[in-house]
Amino acid sequence: MMDFPDMSQAKRPGFWSTLRLGARMMMRDARAGELRLLVLALVVAVAAVTSVGFLADRVGRALERDAGQMLGADLVLDADEPVPAAFKDAARERGLTVSSTWQFPSMVGAGDGAQLAALKAVEPGYPLRGALRVADAPFAPDAPTRDVPPEGAVWVDGQLLALLNLKVGDSLNVGDARLRIDRVITYEPDKGMQFVNVAPRVLLRASDLPATGLIAPGSRIGYAMLVAGQPDAVAGYSTWLKQNLKRGQKVATLESGRPEVRRTLDRAQRFLSLVALLAVLISAVAVALAAGRYMTRHRDGIAVMRCLGAVQSQVSRMLTLEFTLVGLFSSAAGCLVGYAVHQVLVMLLGSVIDTTLPAPSAIPALQGVLTGVLLLLGFALPALAQLRHVPPARVLRRDADTISARSAFGYTLGAAGFALLIWWFAGDAKLGGVVAGGFLGAFGVFALVAWLCILGLARVRRLAAGLPALRFALAGVVRRRAATITQVCALAVGLMALLLLTMTRTDLIQGWQRTMPPDAPNRFLINVQPDQRQAVTDALTREGLGRITLSPMVRGRLIAINGKPVGPDDYEEPRAKRLVDREFNLSYGETLPSSNRIEQGRWLAPGSAEVSLESGLAQSLRINLGDKMRFDVAGQQVEVAVTSLRRVDWDTMRVNFFAILTPAALADMPQSWITSFYLPPDKAAVLPALVREFPNLTVFDVGAILQQLQSVLNEVGRAVQLLFMFTLAAGVLVLSAALTATRDERMREAAVLRALGATRRQLARSQRIELWAVGGLAGLLAAAGATAIAWALSTQVFDFAFTLSLWPWLAGIGTGMLGAWAGGALALRGVLRTPPLVTLRET
Repeated sequence: MMDFPDMSQAKRPGFWSTLRLGARMMMRDARAGELRLLVLALVVAVAAVTSVGFLADRVGRALERDAGQMLGADLVLDADEPVPAAFKDAARERGLTVSSTWQFPSMVGAGDGAQLAALKAVEPGYPLRGALRVADAPFAPDAPTRDVPPEGAVWVDGQLLALLNLKVGDSLNVGDARLRIDRVITYEPDKGMQFVNVAPRVLLRASDLPATGLIAPGSRIGYAMLVAGQPDAVAGYSTWLKQNLKRGQKVATLESGRPEVRRTLDRAQRFLSLVALLAVLISAVAVALAAGRYMTRHRDGIAVMRCLGAVQSQVSRMLTLEFTLVGLFSSAAGCLVGYAVHQVLVMLLGSVIDTTLPAPSAIPALQGVLTGVLLLLGFALPALAQLRHVPPARVLRRDADTISARSAFGYTLGAAGFALLIWWFAGDAKLGGVVAGGFLGAFGVFALVAWLCILGLARVRRLAAGLPALRFALAGVVRRRAATITQVCALAVGLMALLLLTMTRTDLIQGWQRTMPPDAPNRFLINVQPDQRQAVTDALTREGLGRITLSPMVRGRLIAINGKPVGPDDYEEPRAKRLVDREFNLSYGETLPSSNRIEQGRWLAPGSAEVSLESGLAQSLRINLGDKMRFDVAGQQVEVAVTSLRRVDWDTMRVNFFAILTPAALADMPQSWITSFYLPPDKAAVLPALVREFPNLTVFDVGAILQQLQSVLNEVGRAVQLLFMFTLAAGVLVLSAALTATRDERMREAAVLRALGATRRQLARSQRIELWAVGGLAGLLAAAGATAIAWALSTQVFDFAFTLSLWPWLAGIGTGMLGAWAGGALALRGVLRTPPLVTLRET
């Protein structure tokens, strides 16, 4: 007999009385095991969320911190005049480190030879983030260094040595100074990707700059102030700096200084957010099933309490208190477990991530607690609302209670809280919308398909008259229609999340890697003259560097749009001002480049005067289809009509252009040619020989940049793979909760069937067939849903092509059948061994 609290004095219960009753109810349920599944579901949910959150937070902040190495600092101020001393003093007052650089083009030479070079003077300590890489000779092994050139010496690009026929140790004339060539620069962290028409680098110490005599009134010099320090101090200084900027000054951050790195980091953050989001979704299903089982098993107890004098308000307060205590305990335990598990992950990641992770912040713990509270409220409030309205008559009539429409408020509140949670975890509106919308839509489709399948089974089960096990299985599926639909939907949603995460580990990450494969172009060759095209192509092809394609490049300045002259003052956006203020790198061709995709309009008609624009450029300059653009090309004006807007995949590292014109408009203009190719390490000697044969060529090495981007990709890939185990644990819990929810009903059915003559073997076989059918259907639906969501994520969020594969379908069906059978064996153990008489007496 159940031990219920004494309700004889409960007509006007006070706070302390309700508190005692709620605590006694919780302790009784805990001893009876009624809360075990609910608490376990919440602990696993919060632990999964916090472990993922702690790791994602630390890895994400580490990626952001290390990304500063690609800018040379946390913040860079570019100016066309010397940076005011007040700016440097303000940075130092905030405890920040400051360094300055000076950049300008100048002729350098040796003997009778001369070459245009890009001079850069730096102070000791440069760069503040990252490191220079130097070598003792061109194409020799390089190494990072924290030094800058010593006084009286310079570090140069290897290409400059080939152009001037020099070697390390020779002297170089830089203005009025004669400086010794000390090292060869192989990588400069803040050089960026603006490689077109960039002269070879000459790096010298700032103290040697006055001796060159190159700085004079009117000289065009680019001044830069590099700042680094604690994130809060940098953020505060950045805000102050932006409020005090003068004309000719701009703040360069990772977004503006290195957009190709920013895009990679954004994708990395989305991958980590996706893992956290899937963990939340799977855990929500487990909590919902556990809460539903709790409600079902407590209806009779609440009805007895109502008979003993408990009023609705008292029942509500008791249940609310019990669930609040359960939520607080589960959230606290989940946070502790999540923190401990995340520490294990950090230890594992320590061997694959060559960086020190920052200390964890409190945000993941707060997210974990809110996860527990929102999940509990979202899926417990409807149950509480139903239990609150259980009538006393249920003691005599099981059908006396119905689901109250008032519980809709609970579902609405839960849905709103869950939507807020998804938005917070996603950190990206599109990512959250695709995943949440995909899962909610899939749940509705799963329920409809399961219902239709049950209707079909109800019509064909008579055909199994000669097969008792199959007949029992079909009868059980049809009879437990609501429970079967719930199991199929819950198992399908859980499997869909697991399959989606597995596809994230494989197909999506491989798709990301395809945008930056190991053999992506790592060298750009520019300034190829028209009469050198064939010779250069033949030289590179003979070395086995693959199919070499050269693209024409023409320099032109935009001077008018639709007949109206344009200039920097016509735009407010800084990017638009820069685009109009400089010359465009134009190209022409008859076919659409493979890394481009037309979003609006049509491709060029070769015989017409037309242009195809990159969509981002068109948006910045407010140019639409049909507009007329006029360029000044070497003193000649070229007017073309915009016929298409293109999306350019810059990740391919191949030659791309903002504006591609028709051959009829540009083919006769002064031009040079450009190409990109992958140079294996064992063919490093190819370039020196090529430059000696064609001294006018300029080679730009982006290999170090690719290595850093690839490193970020690999780190995130490993993190996603390691985090897979937590979503898998949540999926196992969903399966267990789905099957446990029908345990009592299955025990009663088994008892009745055995009392009517069915053998235990027949019932076991029937249960196995039923589980296989439910698991197979759930796996099939999960594979379909996961494939659809993966396609939407790859094309709409992560921005790369998605390849359809067969393995998710086979894995989904096989895993669903195996998981349902294995989970059923654990969750339903003892159902068939319980004597029928005992079961019927308890019922």
